[in-house]
Amino acid sequence: MSATLTEPTSATASAPSATQVTPSVNRLGLTQAAYRGAPSTLCSGCGHDAITHQIIRATFELGIEPHRVAKLSGIGCSSKTTAYFLGQSHGFNGVHGRMAAVATGVNLANRTLINIGVSGDGDTASIGLGQFLHMLRRNVQICYVIENNGVYGLTKGQFSATADKGSVQKKGAENEMTPIDCCALAIEMGCEYVGRSFSGDMKQLSALLKGALSHRGAALIDVVSPCISFNNHEGSTKSYKFAKDHEEPLHDIGFVPAFEAFTAEYAEGATHTINLPDGARIVLKKVHRDYDPTDKTKALELLSKARDERLFLTGLLYHASGQTSMVEQKNLVDDPLATLPQSRVRPPPEVLAAIMDSLK
Repeated sequence: MSATLTEPTSATASAPSATQVTPSVNRLGLTQAAYRGAPSTLCSGCGHDAITHQIIRATFELGIEPHRVAKLSGIGCSSKTTAYFLGQSHGFNGVHGRMAAVATGVNLANRTLINIGVSGDGDTASIGLGQFLHMLRRNVQICYVIENNGVYGLTKGQFSATADKGSVQKKGAENEMTPIDCCALAIEMGCEYVGRSFSGDMKQLSALLKGALSHRGAALIDVVSPCISFNNHEGSTKSYKFAKDHEEPLHDIGFVPAFEAFTAEYAEGATHTINLPDGARIVLKKVHRDYDPTDKTKALELLSKARDERLFLTGLLYHASGQTSMVEQKNLVDDPLATLPQSRVRPPPEVLAAIMDSLK
């Protein structure tokens, strides 16, 4: 599936080209207002709102048609955020921890939709962990964003499954359990696009989101998003200060969509270019480490070492290609299942009779 679903035709030829895009209109001739949703009801300054803004920005700049998007979520502060972007798209707010199952069904029913799932660390790594892992191994088409703050914000700040060992609650309690690393799990399960970012790093997050939206199959972005009410204090490893002080970007990230010429902005120095199936490219420019995101073993080793050293690594952690998507594995027909008439999905009596006879 491509994020560049509408190529210029006679009907859209008057739309601005990539080089003519203005701050107010994209290549489809839509304003950024077309990609917004309802006003946020989250705490003022919540990192989740910063992520929402970058989703709006990424879909606007890619020129994705809002009605081709399915927004999916579960339960939690993070799962409320799908109401705050792409108000003209499809949406399904599921029960706690079941967003991955809903995404699987949506992908099977209508393969032409672009799935954007927004979940939390509790919704994904606790009650929803099993479904999350099976969604990844099936390679469901989705841009899956985890808004990770290490606490249950709706129930007053208890530690979640991603809270780092030794992290301290606002009231002084210390977490003694080993955290679940969703990125490491995703790589183990065969997810071919895995990134981590920080809600305060707008440029990096925007590029990662664009790459995820252009990726065919499951794409995961784990975003540390500080909870300003319950987990933004001294001793928290998910606070703004800790993230800023301990973040180590693996590379500068540039994204070049399929409809835009490849400029020389990222061509100098030590770079690594990743080609995505729709013709878009991600260009990684070396910052401090000589890091190859296509090496699965090295990616897992680096994540383990960073956890031991209390480093917060951000960037594209892993990328691979070649795995077939779920709809390809199932050999589904080209037309979306949701659009098929009864004559194509309901076998006539003689066919059912033949099937029953074959089982005798």
